[in-house]
Amino acid sequence: MYILEKNVTKEYIIQKSRFICVLIKVYNENEINKFLEQIKSQYKKATHYCYAYRLNNLEKCSDDKEPQGTAGVPILNILKKKQINNILCVVVRYFGGIKLGVGGLIRAYQNSVLNCLNNVNLIEDKKIERFKIEFEYDKIKEIEYILKNEKIIKKYFNNLVTFNVEIEGDHCKNILNKLKKIATIKEEN
Repeated sequence: MYILEKNVTKEYIIQKSRFICVLIKVYNENEINKFLEQIKSQYKKATHYCYAYRLNNLEKCSDDKEPQGTAGVPILNILKKKQINNILCVVVRYFGGIKLGVGGLIRAYQNSVLNCLNNVNLIEDKKIERFKIEFEYDKIKEIEYILKNEKIIKKYFNNLVTFNVEIEGDHCKNILNKLKKIATIKEEN
């Protein structure tokens, strides 16, 4: 799987219609709704706001009043084919007066997305897991050594020491096995 390195917007004219493709990194459904509202307010007089998103195992698409299957599904199919995750793709259309037909609409929406993707870097989506690790003070050096290549988000010092950490999925199991011997581990959401 891949994710966007950064958000990008590109505009294309196809048979006098303006197609504006917006690719946005997303991490939860609330963000998706917020971004859709922002796009609708930014491009107020557009005819259609067709979109698709992939968020972990969740996928959804919308033709937004275009003929069924001519916009949302073609957009989603490209995101799936390119194996892009955590993405919202919105193609805003300003109708230019020329009807494109079913095949023309499908090609127009697909080409808008493909052309926009040509202008962005995709990076490998490494699964990152978050944990809370609790341990005794005398284990700090040992824990820090085990976590030397991982991201420690926060450290708390109370009766026990608590580290909030992010561990990449590739070697997560190995690190957790080492930590379980000397600490209590709780998975974070």
